[in-house]
Amino acid sequence: MRVRRKHKKKQKVKNTSVNQIPGQVTYVGNKVTETPSVEIINFDREKVHRQDSKSVSDAFHYKGQDSITWININGLNHTKEIEELGKHYKLHPLIIEDIVNTQQRPKFDDYDDYIFVVVKMLYNDSQNEFVNEHLSIVAGDGFVLTFQEADGDVFDGVRERINNTKGRMRTSGSDYLMYALIDAVVDNYFIIIESLSDKIEMIEDLLFTQAVEDEDMTQEIQDLKREVLRIRKAIYPLREVINRLENSEHHLIDEKTHSYLRDLQDHITQISENIEIYREMIWGLMDMYMTTISNKMNEVMKVLTIMASIFIPLTFMAGIYGMNFEYIPELQLQYGYFYLWGAMLIVFFLMIWYFRRKKWL
Repeated sequence: MRVRRKHKKKQKVKNTSVNQIPGQVTYVGNKVTETPSVEIINFDREKVHRQDSKSVSDAFHYKGQDSITWININGLNHTKEIEELGKHYKLHPLIIEDIVNTQQRPKFDDYDDYIFVVVKMLYNDSQNEFVNEHLSIVAGDGFVLTFQEADGDVFDGVRERINNTKGRMRTSGSDYLMYALIDAVVDNYFIIIESLSDKIEMIEDLLFTQAVEDEDMTQEIQDLKREVLRIRKAIYPLREVINRLENSEHHLIDEKTHSYLRDLQDHITQISENIEIYREMIWGLMDMYMTTISNKMNEVMKVLTIMASIFIPLTFMAGIYGMNFEYIPELQLQYGYFYLWGAMLIVFFLMIWYFRRKKWL
């Protein structure tokens, strides 16, 4: 039994950044949290300290220590706290502006003391709804700052690797942590792509195995087209971002990290190619749907045409002997009525035989 998807009207994000002063911090987005959520993880080779807070100032005392500090902020609508954190780490005002602007496309900027990266974090939430979340990453000497729209992310694997004493995470710098976060985002793209593939296969099966007079079929294909466009819009610019990261000669990026970034470049290229394939497949689904509808209609017209072709000669014979002329020779026959029925039945079965022989029936 098929489960129909509920189609929700998506709320459009009003662009409030138009005509504003460059560097002015104005949140552009729909996701609003009551209080900011600040996750602070400080680690080195020997120890890990994790703290959940509502104030960014709780992480300030880690600056300058011989360790790596990851500060993750959930809630971009709290611009004062983000500005406070930006002032502490001396971030450029244009970076703060891009952090709170969820319409900012993926980008890479390198400054003297830090690196700024914007990516789109795609995942399916607990209700299997597609989520496109704005994510900003700032990596500096001994710190990594991440800014998310709301709770929920794809970084559980990174957190586990930090807690694990084995591996490169605890022995590497902030550049490797930045790579690990971007890699977690890109790895989750594969899950999104696989989910997209399953949806395409489901619709294809429905087109061939079930009645296509489904009122929601067109809507589902249109929703799928919009979803793949959102995914493509989020992923395509990231190819340039990772390419610039991989070719960057910034002093924060270790030579060993470049090899991991090259592998990340291969992953995003593979995902982009798959997106193009699925995009073409989805574009063909509507043509397939309309073709199937047309074929069904042709079958109906074929049946009606055959029925009309069978009854045309019978109607002709009945019309001849239904005329109101007094002198029709056959009208005087004693068994003329039965002769006419016999002739009509013979014509009927002959036409049925002929149509079957031509495989029209």
